[in-house]
Amino acid sequence: MEAHSPTFQRALLSGAASGLAVDLMFFPLDTVKTRIQSAKGFWASGGFRGVYSGVGSVGMGSAPGAAAFFVTYEELKKHVPHYLPNHTPGLNHMISASGGEFVSCLIRVPTEVVKSRTQTSAYGSSSSLTTAVNVLRHDGVRGFYRGFGITIAREIPFTSIQFPLYEWLKRTLSATYLDGKRPNSAEAAVCGSIAGGVAAALTTPLDVVKTRVMLEARGAGSERSPSVLSFPSRLIGIASAEGVGALFRGWVPRTIAIGAGGAVFLGIYDFCANFGRERAPEHDLA
Repeated sequence: MEAHSPTFQRALLSGAASGLAVDLMFFPLDTVKTRIQSAKGFWASGGFRGVYSGVGSVGMGSAPGAAAFFVTYEELKKHVPHYLPNHTPGLNHMISASGGEFVSCLIRVPTEVVKSRTQTSAYGSSSSLTTAVNVLRHDGVRGFYRGFGITIAREIPFTSIQFPLYEWLKRTLSATYLDGKRPNSAEAAVCGSIAGGVAAALTTPLDVVKTRVMLEARGAGSERSPSVLSFPSRLIGIASAEGVGALFRGWVPRTIAIGAGGAVFLGIYDFCANFGRERAPEHDLA
């Protein structure tokens, strides 16, 4: 059983606050990363101009997406032990984070599609609303979920690395240096930064494929959104046409942004979720 889990309301509000804060703070780095990964190339996609293009769509999706993630994550952490009595903490956090990510993606993927195309001026506009209208006009409602399966294929491995590592770092810090007490928000932020940076670097090839898919309009490819099964062939195709190095384009800004973002994201979440609580011992963590 997870000790001192936040209530539903705390998880909801804390997740919303942390998601909105991190996306707004690190949006320019995400824009640079997206343009580097674009098939058109960095400069043709806009270079350093308009690095806040598409921020409107993120503002609409980040808060509810992060709130949905943390509510699902915290609830699953409580219930997984009932169905897997011999589970390890890492397995619990992996399953819980994966479930949270799936629910979150139902909200975030449409805003990601709009954001990516606005960042690269796919429709010649820096307006999120104009981009959304063009997506609907050219691709229909399904266009907003283009790359959903591939996004899940990127996010599940990422979150399966990030959250078990984050929770392990907190447990280790608590047991080794804090006499069993819960790490404070600053310490949780450091753990979040390390976990986010490691996960980001390792999953960059998956992110490159996801970005390319979201930048495609329907007319540029098949009528249907590409499935998860197309992931291996797309990885191989990029490596064959552009070299293996193309799979790691943008890994530096991605790692920096997500490493720093992990500190803000999980630091703010920890602060909000545990506001007013004493640093009680973290025993019986699952």
